Amino acid sequence: MKTHFDIDKIVEKGIITNELDYERALISDRKLRLLAKEDLHFKSLRSKLRDIIEKYENSEWSNIDKIDDNKLLESDKAERIAELERLFLENRKQAIRKKLKEFELTQENLALILGHKSKTHMSELMNGIKPFTLKNLIIIHRLLKIEIAVLIPVFLSKEDQIKVKEAVKKLDKPKIKLTSDDLVLY
Repeated sequence: MKTHFDIDKIVEKGIITNELDYERALISDRKLRLLAKEDLHFKSLRSKLRDIIEKYENSEWSNIDKIDDNKLLESDKAERIAELERLFLENRKQAIRKKLKEFELTQENLALILGHKSKTHMSELMNGIKPFTLKNLIIIHRLLKIEIAVLIPVFLSKEDQIKVKEAVKKLDKPKIKLTSDDLVLY
């Protein structure tokens, strides 16, 4: 399950193609606003992202005749999903920071442990601007003793849950079922 918005990929493509990525871009823009005050790299990235956001808004939201109930429902759903993802990433960041403090480590120390040389890159990972690798999250889990479900999202979309349940039903194996329905992202 994708729970991050990779800004670099969107900037490289130069286009946003759906409402969910649009909402993720808006959240990323707010994160970058704060980071841009400290680093020119983030300022440049934010400027490029804002141009792409503006293009999407002009193509999808400027013509009032194209905006119908389905478009508004899609937008509301995408906004809820993006916000849940943002909360997940923020909780993960706070959990890591808390454990770093507890072990008297800095973000730079963690970067060294993970093999990252750039302070900027570590900041991007911590702030959800770039995704952690699975390997990095496993190291953080084992090193800092943070529950894996705090580091790696374990929720499924409603669509994925339906697909899995249908596949299990076809197998006709009553002992196997999808658990944790409360972990539905959308």
